[in-house]
Amino acid sequence: MEKNHAEMNFRIALYQPEIPANTGNIGRLCVGSNTELHIIKPMRFLLTDKYLKRAGLDYWNLLKPVLHENYSDFSKNLSRERIFFLSTKGKIPYIDVKFARGDTFVFGPETSGIPDRILQANPTRVLKIPMSKNIRSINLANSVAIILYEALRQTGFQGMVKKKEVICCKVPM
Repeated sequence: MEKNHAEMNFRIALYQPEIPANTGNIGRLCVGSNTELHIIKPMRFLLTDKYLKRAGLDYWNLLKPVLHENYSDFSKNLSRERIFFLSTKGKIPYIDVKFARGDTFVFGPETSGIPDRILQANPTRVLKIPMSKNIRSINLANSVAIILYEALRQTGFQGMVKKKEVICCKVPM
């Protein structure tokens, strides 16, 4: 992304994404939060896909996704960064981690998640989003939003427009 590193909040990395609408929604989240989007190939769609563009609306033009040919290329380029992997197989609830600007969050493909070999190589950095046993997983774009906005909250929403504080009174029930 053509941003000064100091302006960037976080990195979201999508490992072999499959559904263009999810990637479009995630791209929109990234633009709205000064977050880099990294895509680790192969993808099951083109970046010109109409569903990706529709989900990303006119914000997609503001995004410069960083493409990586494979996981090895991705991990070489970000080897010194704090990288967290999100998985239903994780043992550490995301809420138990203190995030810092510049952290990278890796999310796997919608149908299979991050491969076990990657998770096993990074056991202390595999996080989970707690959920009921009624579902296998939460939608990818929703999962990214949960993690990204918790990280933004923890770091004070730096670089984001803040509206005037609203003083609220009791809300009738």
